[in-house]
Amino acid sequence: MEYRQLGRSGLRVSVLGLGTMPFGAAEHGFFRKAGSIDVAGAKRMLDICLDTGVNFVDTGDVYAKGAGEEVLGQALRGRRDRFLVATKVRHSMDGHDVERVSGANDSGLSRHHIVAACEASLQRLGVDHIDLYKMHDWDGQTPLEETLEALDSLVRSGKVRYIGCSNFSGWHIMKSLCVSALHGFQRYVSQQIYYSLQAREAEYELVPIAVDQGVGIVVWSPLAGGLLSGKYRRDEPLPEGRHRNAWGEPPVRDVDQLYDIIDVLVEIAEARGVPPAQIALSYLLGKPGVASLIIGARTEEQLVGNLKATEVELSDDERARLDEVSEPPLIYPYWHQRHISDRWSRADELLLAPRMKEYRRLLADPLETMTTTEKLPN
Repeated sequence: MEYRQLGRSGLRVSVLGLGTMPFGAAEHGFFRKAGSIDVAGAKRMLDICLDTGVNFVDTGDVYAKGAGEEVLGQALRGRRDRFLVATKVRHSMDGHDVERVSGANDSGLSRHHIVAACEASLQRLGVDHIDLYKMHDWDGQTPLEETLEALDSLVRSGKVRYIGCSNFSGWHIMKSLCVSALHGFQRYVSQQIYYSLQAREAEYELVPIAVDQGVGIVVWSPLAGGLLSGKYRRDEPLPEGRHRNAWGEPPVRDVDQLYDIIDVLVEIAEARGVPPAQIALSYLLGKPGVASLIIGARTEEQLVGNLKATEVELSDDERARLDEVSEPPLIYPYWHQRHISDRWSRADELLLAPRMKEYRRLLADPLETMTTTEKLPN
């Protein structure tokens, strides 16, 4: 197992981490769509993680309305010191622990909600500290000074070791970093984001921020909710899984491109004699700024198979094929920034340098890259 530094911190996390959304989900309809794992199953999955060197486990207070943390906490007993535990705060628990968090203040990133939710998570997990405490989503109504001061106080109290954010936009992260620097508060060391071959929009802003600002990337759903596992094929019925159960995430904007990606993924996997999921995971592990991929699994077999992705090293040609078939369009202002390549930073190059061949072709013939419907009249 490889370990990488988490952003601009001294913490080292395994490149694959265990996602626990299915833990304790038996009684919760929505989360049950992702699977349902009891304490015995959770213990076995942690055993597998220890055997393969995984030291990073991710959960969230809202998963199964708190039951996810409870199951993980029971499975961790006697080996808490072997794992780095991450959990999240932001969303309402819908009545769970109402004596602590209730009414109009049971969601968001206010000091009130963060402190109360942290205490509740510590109790459910049965631990004395959280290694990485993540803001599950943005709160546009609470002042950032309040949010970050509350997190700073939790770190200084010893209840939290590091802080991170999740599902933030680029300007959300940059504004947060500025507030932390201005007031001397703890800064986000990680950003947990959706990033996969199926959707590479993170490369516009979030990946450059990881490289430029040292906010390490932790990826959720690196297999696009199973779409890149190899079991979804063009013109075939949907197999059993979260997409068949109307999960709704991640959205698929271009179905034809999705199946084009799957076709290339399957072709490379078959040539190597490995499952397509391992190719998709290996592809992301080679991307700049990525510290860890959170992999969830319904079964032990799925977990074991996905963990073997660390044994796969893609060739330059294989990466180029996957890059080409999954490449997102160069939106504004990035297509315009190709004019200023004499002053690109390393972060700029990540997005723009691979597009220069296309840019030079466009300069030679402005109509060449247009589609039929876009071409100008004679």
